[in-house]
Amino acid sequence: MSTFTVDRMTGILFIKTSSLGDVVHQMPAISDAARHRPGMRLSWVVEEAFAPLARLHPAITDVIPVATRRWRKQLVQRSTWHEVAEFVTTLREGEFDLVVDTQGLIRSGLMTKLAAGLRHGYDAGSIREPLAAKFYDVTHTVSRSLHAVTRNRTLTALSLGYQLDGEVDYGLVPQPHTDQARYAVLLHGTSRVSKEWGEPHWIAVGDWLQRHGLEVVLPWGTELERQRSERLCAAIPNSRVLPRQSLDRTAQTIGNAALVIGVDTGLLHLAAAYRVPLVAVFLATEPGLTGPVGAGPMTVIGGKGAQPSAQDAIAAAERLLSPA
Repeated sequence: MSTFTVDRMTGILFIKTSSLGDVVHQMPAISDAARHRPGMRLSWVVEEAFAPLARLHPAITDVIPVATRRWRKQLVQRSTWHEVAEFVTTLREGEFDLVVDTQGLIRSGLMTKLAAGLRHGYDAGSIREPLAAKFYDVTHTVSRSLHAVTRNRTLTALSLGYQLDGEVDYGLVPQPHTDQARYAVLLHGTSRVSKEWGEPHWIAVGDWLQRHGLEVVLPWGTELERQRSERLCAAIPNSRVLPRQSLDRTAQTIGNAALVIGVDTGLLHLAAAYRVPLVAVFLATEPGLTGPVGAGPMTVIGGKGAQPSAQDAIAAAERLLSPA
């Protein structure tokens, strides 16, 4: 086991690979580390699909993409094993004094074990895959009842030896855009059918937004979401469907919006990260553990087993858009 003192550290590796919401939830911990340990080289292992998003954080020096989702589907291909070998070499030869696994899964624990440096992670009682704790040199107790953002920040603070303080700071700053039209982003796509909100609700909300001078922007990720975006666009005047684009460009679209309304999806947390006025619609999950967190104006409607109406969302949007 390697040892070090804080004042001699030069490199820290964070492992938080997925999913989209989890990656966004990791960003405040990165900001904390950069503030409390200035001058350190901060690196991040993340799934290749989310690497463009990780690169948006100004404190991150190196992003190390991993492709476990793609590799699982291509195990018989020689190129896959070549990529795996290159990834392992990158971890083993990296100049890391400290490795912090905030994912807490067996998969991420294995990656942590491969990396050089003193390995920190959750203890067995703090994660849903307790065997992952076997891969760490130092483990920490962090309550599972805390919000994901607070868990990441707490584990990072314990690992790097500082007191957790300050407000949540995702470190993201939207890039200026030339389009002067004010627009609202409707995030209707989500990973589970039970989290989806009915199209009549979206149409009613979109109609209200366009009548109040906001263009309605509809992003999508899957083919089903593209089809839904097209249907909503046909029903909502002054609306448009975004083209397929990289995650970092979608993030900038969200960051420059006048308002975001969305269901429980990873993109929702980007709105919170950019402090964009936000209405979060929850239907099948509890927002207390994984809902949006940030310093910007936001309203959460619904919850597990709830069915918020379009009027609930409109009332929340009206309050957020009204002058103080």
